Amino acid sequence: MVADGVVARLRDWGVRRVFGYAGDGIDPLLAALHRAGGDPELVTARHEEMTAFMAAGHAKVTGEVGVCLSTQGPGAIHLLAGLYDAKLDRKPVVAIVGQVVSTALGSGYLQEVDLHTLFKDVCGQYLQTVLSPEQLPLVLDNAFRTALDTSSPTCVIVPHDVQKAKLPEQTPHAHGVVATSTAMSRPHVVPRAADLDRAVEVLTAGSRPAILVGQGAYGAEAELVALAERLGAGVTASLLGKPVLDESLPYHCGVMGHLGTTASAELMRGCDTLLVVGSNDPWTEFYPAPGQARTVQVDIAARNIGTKTPVEVGLTGDARDTLAALRDRLAAHDAAPADPGWRDRVERAVRRWHDIREQRAAEQPGNGQLNPQQVVHALSAVLPDDSTVSVDVGSCTYWYARFLRLPPGVRGHVSGTLASMGCAMPTALAAKLAHPDRPVVVLAGDGAMQMNGLLELVTVARHWRSWKDPRFAVLVLHNRDLSEVSWEQREMEGDPRYPTSQEVPDFPYAGYAELLGLAAARIESAGQIEEVWRRALSADRPFLVEAVVDRDTPLLAPLQPDEKVEQMLAGIAQEPDGDSAAAALRRHRDHEA
Repeated sequence: MVADGVVARLRDWGVRRVFGYAGDGIDPLLAALHRAGGDPELVTARHEEMTAFMAAGHAKVTGEVGVCLSTQGPGAIHLLAGLYDAKLDRKPVVAIVGQVVSTALGSGYLQEVDLHTLFKDVCGQYLQTVLSPEQLPLVLDNAFRTALDTSSPTCVIVPHDVQKAKLPEQTPHAHGVVATSTAMSRPHVVPRAADLDRAVEVLTAGSRPAILVGQGAYGAEAELVALAERLGAGVTASLLGKPVLDESLPYHCGVMGHLGTTASAELMRGCDTLLVVGSNDPWTEFYPAPGQARTVQVDIAARNIGTKTPVEVGLTGDARDTLAALRDRLAAHDAAPADPGWRDRVERAVRRWHDIREQRAAEQPGNGQLNPQQVVHALSAVLPDDSTVSVDVGSCTYWYARFLRLPPGVRGHVSGTLASMGCAMPTALAAKLAHPDRPVVVLAGDGAMQMNGLLELVTVARHWRSWKDPRFAVLVLHNRDLSEVSWEQREMEGDPRYPTSQEVPDFPYAGYAELLGLAAARIESAGQIEEVWRRALSADRPFLVEAVVDRDTPLLAPLQPDEKVEQMLAGIAQEPDGDSAAAALRRHRDHEA
């Protein structure tokens, strides 16, 4: 029947696992997966939203299409956040969704939702309902091809009665019936020679070049380094591009943007030439000011060229081949590299940032709680070279961006553009299932853990014994506060922190993990940090690290103007317990002075 045809077609597309949650609207599909004997494997979460995040995480970690499965109505609605994460971070996902029987559509039937209206934005590249058995191969094939070609989520809706219908052994050769196949080819895209020549003219005309590296630059690491050396350029990265290049390079300024470094801010403020590679970073106020820098942008998608900052030369093409062509042209060009004084200036800014980072990591709050920056910074020394890091949204994202140095080749994953809390645990699970022989580290705040991370620890407890390498370390920054939003209330609005909205209920995270049969430790003093990290990364089972940290450690954009800081201090002065936050903010500014 059609349900078995869906499973067989998934195998034809090389799908190894489907992330799903049961419901009567997909019972025939579940039965077909049962009959398939684990090929593909069905991985269940505790909530449909997590299955979509797992599918997006699978796509981020492997580069393959992630597949999620849900029932109609509320199950379908729950998929939206994870699918939007895939859309905004440009990852291929196929959602397979059940629907009420087709004879009841339009009647206001139980759990009937207009799924085309629901998904028309998030899955706008391809969204189709299978209305007849003969249509199934066509729709699934188009969904996969479109997801891969557009790096976006697509959706296939299969009504319950269609799932149970008989599927022809082969597609009829008849009018109105479209035969299709799983053939797929990725294009080799390179810019035109004339555009490359224009780019070289721009890149060699300036004296203060900078390179912004995004996730689209994966695979072009050697070419990026060669260009940076030839141009004498400083390098910065988007949040999603942080893992691409080794941040220990003396001219690597770290992450750009609101959660970036002082060195990145200085680089963007001082450059007169900018090369953007595979990035569509949304922090527009951190790009060079209008008219300051002549810009060349490289992206595989022409629609991304010039969308965040004015661009003089756009190069649509694969990053590696495009940068190699630029490198070869620059090697033959007789122009000298940038003014050596510029590179010296960049490297001084990098060293200054490293000093600031060490100062901030070493600082003790003085209220008996840990410095969260120190907890994440300490991970850099013990993070395994073959690990994967999954980062949630909140204060931990700032500490990851600024304080965690990833070994070359280690990737970090985050909900970069949607910035959705609760992304870390499902992404980490997808990473571990894809590579069960590699360690995984999760960085999360207590708000994200209470949102859904605690539930997905149940999923970890269910699966870990089957993993070749059982190491799965989860850091929970326990400060009983939604601290990123607390600082946004102060910084963006000039308002005091609103306790009712910001307080996170106390919870025994380490004790909960132990209740599930996992290992755990609670850190309350700085002297425990390094030893607990080593235990977590050598344990014979998943390990939760509960670090009791200061909620008042500032989360600010680099090099904020004095008037902004004074506005924040005025808001903090209205907080009954604001003295600690005010003192921390002043120390933060002293570091940058």
